[in-house]
Amino acid sequence: MDNNEGTELGNQHEETRKIQFTGGSSYIVSLPKKWIQDLKLKQGDLVVIARQGHSILQIAPISKRISKEQREATIEVAKDNSPYFLARKLISLYFLGFNIINISQKDGGRLSSEQREVMKDVVRRVLMGTEIIADSATSITLQVLINLLELSVDAAFKRMLLIAKSMHRDAILSLRENNIELAKEILKSDDEVDRFSFYIVRQLNIAIKNEHLLKEIGLDDSRNCLGYRLIAKSTERIADHAGLIAKDIIEMERPLNKDIIEKIAEMSNFALEVLDEACLSIFKRDYDSADLAIEKSRGIDDLEKGIIRVASKLRDINEIYRIKIITENIRRVAEYASDIAEIVLNMTVQQKLRKG
Repeated sequence: MDNNEGTELGNQHEETRKIQFTGGSSYIVSLPKKWIQDLKLKQGDLVVIARQGHSILQIAPISKRISKEQREATIEVAKDNSPYFLARKLISLYFLGFNIINISQKDGGRLSSEQREVMKDVVRRVLMGTEIIADSATSITLQVLINLLELSVDAAFKRMLLIAKSMHRDAILSLRENNIELAKEILKSDDEVDRFSFYIVRQLNIAIKNEHLLKEIGLDDSRNCLGYRLIAKSTERIADHAGLIAKDIIEMERPLNKDIIEKIAEMSNFALEVLDEACLSIFKRDYDSADLAIEKSRGIDDLEKGIIRVASKLRDINEIYRIKIITENIRRVAEYASDIAEIVLNMTVQQKLRKG
């Protein structure tokens, strides 16, 4: 860097530069060569200059250029590799933001039928936006076709949340009707929740490495990435508990007491109300709503105790056991909703303090 042009401030992320007047109507400022190289920019690339408040100017690369970048990785497979070991490796590369993933045998041999089936199953069930673009006896090539900016974190989370809530509502309906087929459909929906969860993790991993993409995907601060990761995990667990209720319904020898089913439905509705309150606080970035959700979640214990008290008078031990298992799964929904609200408290507490 030319010493006449800029001065380092003892921080590799900060430099001073002189504003120069040119052409009679424009001001120009030079950018450090190292920064341009680090961001993989070149002469002719476009940048966005944005004014933030009264005292800050921000210069950012056009996000479309970044979103088109292709990152490629290769998984070399040994004959004795477990298919599930390969599946975990594939998911890890998806999380890390690779667009093209090649899977091939180390020695040029053929992939086993089991390895191929597990890989295809992972692509179909959990890797959103991923397609097989080449498939031969010795290798498989996958490409992630979905664009980073097509679906924001909030939008993906909303869809994930809707599916999880629908699973719980269907579980109660299945319980009322003793509908085994509906219970089986609930188990299938769990894959959709996992797909959105994995997609959110992928987005966060890509965006956290490039602060200019954060706002593009709906986040204000890189510190919130961990919060959203935990929120997605809690929502995933909420869906899992709907799946556990569905499994119990499938295994039941006969329907539960109708009066108790209505009390269970009331408890489930209450848990979903807590979840709605917690999730509303995310979208509103509202500390007070999150606080209310946590307070409200404490009411779930009384509802559970009331059901168990009535159930304890039944004669069938198996029926009492099933009721306890179902109510425990519903209670966990309210607890995870409270966890989500607590994460929102941590994400919005500084905003609350500024208002104070």
